[in-house]
Amino acid sequence: MKPNQLPQERIRLGAHGEDYGSWMSNPVFYIVGGMAVLAAFMAALSFLVFRLFVLGILFSVAAAAMLALLLWIAWIRRQYASDGGGIMARVHRKVLSHLDFEGRGTLLEVGCGSGAMTILAALLWPEARVVGVDYWGAVYNYSKECCEKNAASEGVADRCRFQRGDARRLDFPDQSFDAVVSNYVYHNIMGADMQGLLLETLRVLKKGGVFALNDDMKPKAYGDMEAFAQKLRDMGYQDVRLIDTAQEAFGSHQRAAMMMLGNSRLLVGRK
Repeated sequence: MKPNQLPQERIRLGAHGEDYGSWMSNPVFYIVGGMAVLAAFMAALSFLVFRLFVLGILFSVAAAAMLALLLWIAWIRRQYASDGGGIMARVHRKVLSHLDFEGRGTLLEVGCGSGAMTILAALLWPEARVVGVDYWGAVYNYSKECCEKNAASEGVADRCRFQRGDARRLDFPDQSFDAVVSNYVYHNIMGADMQGLLLETLRVLKKGGVFALNDDMKPKAYGDMEAFAQKLRDMGYQDVRLIDTAQEAFGSHQRAAMMMLGNSRLLVGRK
């Protein structure tokens, strides 16, 4: 079955109380909220205790700015949520819809987070086995245990495997998987060579295997991705193309930018 014919509309993750989290993490709220409270406290001290009105005004402006930022990221979080705007689920479906995978063999997701897209792939392709790897840093409330619990609740635990891993050096031999996917992972790896990360992911893909790698591909971090796509073609990769997921998944570049993912692009092809 071709990817654009997959019955994605019949599948709804999270119907049994699974926890898939949000791309806008809790620590962001704590930090911004704490800064807003601190700025308000300093403004009050400046006005009421020290009688430094200019400083009080500056702290008041800072508190207002932090409050506005807090409201903005709360809106973004709501847009991402499965019970809100559903953007996370929409992006996952969009990425997998562009994966020309026949549904047999083994699929790898690099940076699986809470396991949502790994589990969705297992539900879409019942004959496939899927592997999710993640570093599971402290910023998000994700873990291997969370992924395994979600997979069990969705009924695909027997075909899903999760393990700790580093996208900079995947712990798999060359040509291990029939398909590889990734979604908004590489740009979070500070100081990394983004094109190098893509090549490392493609290293573990079998000859003839397919890939769909989505990220916020800012030119400053990623460089010339059209040139990189041509480089892959020159290396023998087939059907390599870049898809504008900011437009496809969010509806417009402006809306994607409002959710901090304005340079979203998907790299797809076959090795």
